[in-house]
Amino acid sequence: MYDYNLHAHTFLSDGELLPSEVAVRYQAKGYKVIAITDHADYSNIKQAAKAIVEFCKRWPKNSQIKVLPGIELTHLPPEQFKPLAGLARKEGIKIIIAHGETPVEPVAKNTNHLALMADIDILAHPGLISDEDAKLAKDRGIFLEITSRRGHSRTNAHVIKQARKSGAKLILNNDSHAPEDIISPAELTRVGLDSGLSQKEIDKIYKDVKKLITTKTCRQAGREER
Repeated sequence: MYDYNLHAHTFLSDGELLPSEVAVRYQAKGYKVIAITDHADYSNIKQAAKAIVEFCKRWPKNSQIKVLPGIELTHLPPEQFKPLAGLARKEGIKIIIAHGETPVEPVAKNTNHLALMADIDILAHPGLISDEDAKLAKDRGIFLEITSRRGHSRTNAHVIKQARKSGAKLILNNDSHAPEDIISPAELTRVGLDSGLSQKEIDKIYKDVKKLITTKTCRQAGREER
């Protein structure tokens, strides 16, 4: 079962819930791993990253759900993605998301391209992503997001088409802000199927995301041991 979600918001940005409640609600739905990825720009990235990293560090190691520290770089002037991604890494962030060129918000032109040139892991809701940028995502090993988020999900089918053409990796995410956004793994899988993915493709996504999570958690463990 696809039981990962690496895109969740808390009241540290525009979400409604504490990080603990987000984790508990995802656990109750049957997820094994999530990432807390609150919105950030230059105004709040140090405070948000510190709070998220501290929360994840304190989360019980024997919990049924693993929580990774993440951030979503959001509505930046595109040239700021690279320096802010670097800053987020220095602060201990494991999963870096860039808020892509969704058609339902006024995102700056060239956001997809310059975000993909930065040290990010996921390009969220990339909208009508171009052939060039889909290939760039593939070459840089960056995941393109298929989302259950209303509005952003309008271009899921296009993102799937571009990923197939370029060979870019895909990820299924909730992009949750409120309790009602936290759908079950089965429902998230259904979003992927309804957007045009085959079950075989979802199985591959599961393996690719599992590999990403393993890489991030192994790096974290190594630093903690030192």
